[in-house]
Amino acid sequence: MSVNEIILDMAKAARAASREIGKCSGQVKDKVLTDIAALLKEEASFLYQENAKDLEAAKESGLSSAMIDRLTIKEATIESMAQGLIEVAAMADPVGSMVKMWQRPNGLSVGKMRIPLGVVCMIYESRPNVTIDAAGLCLKAGNAVVLRGGSEAIHSNRALGQVIAKALAKNGLPETVVQLVPMTDREAVKELLTQEEYIDLVIPRGGEGLIRFVVANSSIPVLKHYKGVCHVYVDRSADHDMAVNICQNGKVQRPGVCNAVETLLVNEAEAAAFLPKVCEVLSRDGVEFRGCPKTCAILKDAKPAQEEDWPAEFLDLILAVKVVKDMDEAMDHIAKYGSLHTETIVTDNYTRAKRFCREVDASAVMVNASTRFNDGGQLGLGAEIGISTSKLHAFGPMGVEELTATKFVVEGQGQIRS
Repeated sequence: MSVNEIILDMAKAARAASREIGKCSGQVKDKVLTDIAALLKEEASFLYQENAKDLEAAKESGLSSAMIDRLTIKEATIESMAQGLIEVAAMADPVGSMVKMWQRPNGLSVGKMRIPLGVVCMIYESRPNVTIDAAGLCLKAGNAVVLRGGSEAIHSNRALGQVIAKALAKNGLPETVVQLVPMTDREAVKELLTQEEYIDLVIPRGGEGLIRFVVANSSIPVLKHYKGVCHVYVDRSADHDMAVNICQNGKVQRPGVCNAVETLLVNEAEAAAFLPKVCEVLSRDGVEFRGCPKTCAILKDAKPAQEEDWPAEFLDLILAVKVVKDMDEAMDHIAKYGSLHTETIVTDNYTRAKRFCREVDASAVMVNASTRFNDGGQLGLGAEIGISTSKLHAFGPMGVEELTATKFVVEGQGQIRS
């Protein structure tokens, strides 16, 4: 069969399977999720074996250390995937729940009911755990899902797909509820993006190049974020020790992820005292500083920042630093260079904190907390399928509820419209 025929058959099968999973009880869906969690641990040796094939190929092809880290399945990875599924299973089933209800003057009762989206297509790179996260969340929300992982994780994803298929079959559901695209060439992606008759939503997760390719080629609605240019603003009279810890965690813990901090903005009243402190700590972690002229005057080892550094997603141990006059200048900088992902203010002033939260445009705004908390698991959503920086129909981490839509349900006693 040609690539076109394979993808068309998968899309049709997903549409048919979406009806089966869409009408499934919450108990059955939760049983599938807990069975997948158990099978991940039972099949750990098989998963390590298949993942090793991908890791060997990645090293031979010169993949970066950050990408190899994302690709690796360890005991902790399996434990995290399994725990995420268990947490999702423990959540209330969103399907069929009423969001709100109201009464009309004519006696009609109007409500909005949560329903599955239908068929979700997930296109992603490197991280095999996305296979489990996406499958688990889509299952809980009553959706079928077509998964197209990156070529660098093909063996790992196929192995995880087998685990998911085993759990679906065990519970009497079609294995086509969760399908993995078997080929890695880009032609398959292009073909997926034309299946608007059968696929309801596309979610790309990966580098900016992948996401722009999907947006440019899709005839299906796309939920996306291009990159994570996240800022920490240190306000006047902020607690310096707290700010240093927040900057260190945001930059150093996992520099290659989208919620890592990329730019530090410091109020000029704090710059002379604060910048040497944060530099001393982060330099020990190997962080390179690229600063504005005022920063470089304080930090002699900082490199002069170029214009392209301000909108940059470094995904590395590099931090752009700018001294700003006040919070207004900080917010102006964020508005110009930010990516609507995550923004943090470190402050002891309640009024400025609330104003920052109200005026800064981002999917998550943090007060005295690391940017790294913009994550579905950390925010109590269980696993996440991605972080959306578009506002239709979801903004921020996408959990179970964000994988549903609502429909109107109207109950009457024979009313007719005059």
